[in-house]
This record gives sequence, C-alpha cells and structure tokens, in this order.
Amino acid sequence: MRNILIVCVFSMLAFSSCKIGKRYVRPELNLPDKIEAYTDTTDTASVEDISWESLYADETLKDLIRKALDNNKDMKIAAAKVKEMIAAKRISFANMLPAVGASIYAEKERLNYGGDNPSPDPEFGAKLTLSWELDLWGNLRWANEATIASYMQTVEGQRALRLTIIAEVAANYYQLCALDQELSIVQQTLEARREGVRLAKLRYEGGLTSETAYNQAMVELARTETLIPSLERQIKIKESDLCMLLGEYTDDIPRGLSLSDQRLPDTLPVGLPSSLLERRPDMRQAEFKLRAANAQVGVAQTDLFPKIRLTSYYGFESNELSEILKSPAGFIAGNLLQPIFAMGKNKAKVKAAKARYEQEVYSYEKSVLGAFKEVNNAIVTVRKVKEIRASRMNLEASASKYLELAQLQYINGVISYMDVLDAQRGLLDAQIGLNDAVLDELLSVVYLYKALGGGF
Repeated sequence: MRNILIVCVFSMLAFSSCKIGKRYVRPELNLPDKIEAYTDTTDTASVEDISWESLYADETLKDLIRKALDNNKDMKIAAAKVKEMIAAKRISFANMLPAVGASIYAEKERLNYGGDNPSPDPEFGAKLTLSWELDLWGNLRWANEATIASYMQTVEGQRALRLTIIAEVAANYYQLCALDQELSIVQQTLEARREGVRLAKLRYEGGLTSETAYNQAMVELARTETLIPSLERQIKIKESDLCMLLGEYTDDIPRGLSLSDQRLPDTLPVGLPSSLLERRPDMRQAEFKLRAANAQVGVAQTDLFPKIRLTSYYGFESNELSEILKSPAGFIAGNLLQPIFAMGKNKAKVKAAKARYEQEVYSYEKSVLGAFKEVNNAIVTVRKVKEIRASRMNLEASASKYLELAQLQYINGVISYMDVLDAQRGLLDAQIGLNDAVLDELLSVVYLYKALGGGF
C-alpha cells in the first residue's frame, strides 16, 4: 500500500506539472481581402461542395479516376505511410505512461573469497517491474504533440495526393482525347490530299495544268502522311502515362465522349480568400509540418531540465526455489538526471530547433503565397482560354470558307494550285488550333478545381 501511495503521489505531481515552451500560434499572414483576378467579392460559395463525380460528365473518365484512386502506387505508399505514423503516434503516447513488465529468473553464483572458502549463492525470483519517466516539464508531451502533428501531416499529404491524382488522370484523359481528335483531323485532311493528287494528275494528263501543280500536290500529300505516325506515337505514350497513374501495365485506354462533347462548368465558386487555406490539404499539410517544428523546439527546451525516472518492482526472491513464495520482495527508486556540463550541446540543440522552426515559418508563408498565385493564375487562364477558343472558332470557320472559294477559283482557272494548297494548310492549322483551344479550356477548369481545393 505504501508503494501504491508513493506512485499516486508521483502521478499527481507529473500530471499537474508545468509545460515549458511556446504554444503554437499560426503566423500572421495578412491575407488579401480578395483574389486579384476574381472580381466578385460577394461570392461565399465553396468549391468543396462540388464533388469530382459531379464535375466530370464522362463516365469512362470517372471509372478511370476511381481505378487510379484504388490502385495508384503513390496512393498506396501514402496509405502505408499513414499506417506507420499511426503506430509512431501510439508509441509516443505510450512513452508518457508507466511501463509494466515481468521477469522470472534463476541463477547460481559460486563465491570463493580468499580461495579457501568456496560457497554457492543461488537465487530465484519472480517479479513485476514498473518504470515511469515523470513528465515534469512537458518533454514527453511536446514529443507526443510533434508526433501527432507529423501524423496529421501525412494524412493531409495523402489527401493532397488524392487531389493531384484526380486532376492528373482527368488532364491526361483529355489530352488523349485531343490527340484522337487531332489524328482524326489529319486523317480527313489526308483523304482530301489524296483526292487533290488524283484531280491534279487528271488535269496534268489532260494538259490543263503543268507538272509542277501535280508535284506540289504529291509533296503536300507526303508531308501530311508524316503526321500520322507521329500522332500515333504520342497517343501510345499518353496511354502509357495514364496506365502508370492507374497502377497498371501499359495497355489500351477506353474512350468515352469525344473532346468536343466534353462539358465542364463555365465557372467555379472561388469563395473567400480566408477559406482557401482550410480547403486545400497541401496548405493544412504545410501547417502541421510547422506545428511539428514548434513542438520540437519544446522538446529541445525541456531537455535542459532534470528528468526523474521512477522504477520499482514487487515479487518474490529466495535462495531456495521451494521457499520462493514465502519470500516477498519489493523495491522503489527515483533517479534524477540533471544535465550539468556538455560543452553547450543542449543549448545549441535549442538554437538549432528554433532555427528549423524559423525555416518552416518562411516555408509555410511561401506555400501560402504559392497557393494564392496558383489560384490567381488559374482564374486568369480560365477567362482567357475562353476568349482564345472563340477566336479559334472564328478562324476555323473563315479558313473553311476560304478553302471552298479557293477550290472553286482553281477549277475555273482563276488561281494556281499553290493557292489551294495554302488554303488547305490554313484550314488544317485552324482545325488543330481549335482542337488545342478546346483542350486548354478543359484543362484550365481541371487545374482551377484543383487549385481551389476541390475534389476532397
């Protein structure tokens, strides 16, 4: 009972002790009142209310995203890292509590002091042991806080990775659809080139044009044919990239809607600047890293103070195995470990920890600046690519009309075949440019959605 009372007294002392160190406070960030590129300051809606399943309309794309979230190797690595940190968190918490063990032993020692009186000295014992470091200054509590912050950092890192994978699968899928569309455009152009060669040959053989026009048509046909294998190579590489994201070996990727049929919202709710840091998991990850650094400063500071370790055991001990249950034994002790002189090592540890914390403060502030820059650039991009697409549509319509007129004038002998070839090249460039503009518009929404912290 006396031992139990002593343990209780020490326990009360430990849990009522002070905690040396500075409590974490988020750095003053002076966040802007609004995002510069976004003019609507009354928008309080949040993109977090829009799930990625409702953002993307293509069911094939949705299936690919689900498969990537389940099988992507980086996601599996992140999940395993979270498991590791859960175990580390449990270890850190256990360090604050008493450790109880048991030992059963038997030993036989033979003594012969002076060389004339040999005597055996057997000993048998069965004991319960207890050891406990009293957290007088908060050393163990700071260590536990650092471990919890590191655990939350990995959790938020996993969530940030999830957002990245969703965006990358969508972006690669749209790029693949754009390559398919471009290949279709080139193939249609190739058919037109072949027909042009056929007509040029007939007109040349009929004496209506020179051999030069026929050779020009052949050159343009050969130039167009070289585009096909290049595009097919790009398509296969893009499929390989997507398979890597899906956690699979390279294989054919299924297609859903064509690029021109893909639909994404014209606008996304940006929300208030102050809510951006809470929505984006990478920002929360950066802040938890800062919290861990602050806790490590607390650990270094409390290492300057004495540590008290309580050890005790209770059980049985005897020199005869038959009498062990008749021989109870108990022991309790407290050890005081006080750093006295270590050439300034412990103070240097505090300075190093504070310097690491200062680095993390600047790193966190840089991350916040980067997040606002990313959102601002994404908003500008969404707005401008819409204007570019409208211009590309007008250009494609004009190029198509110009080609029709050029062909009609060529048939009537008004212009040369070179003018027709120029018109064909102009239409091909305009069609590919419009295809690129449609892709850029889709990608701009994908990356704005990610920059705003959507999808989680």
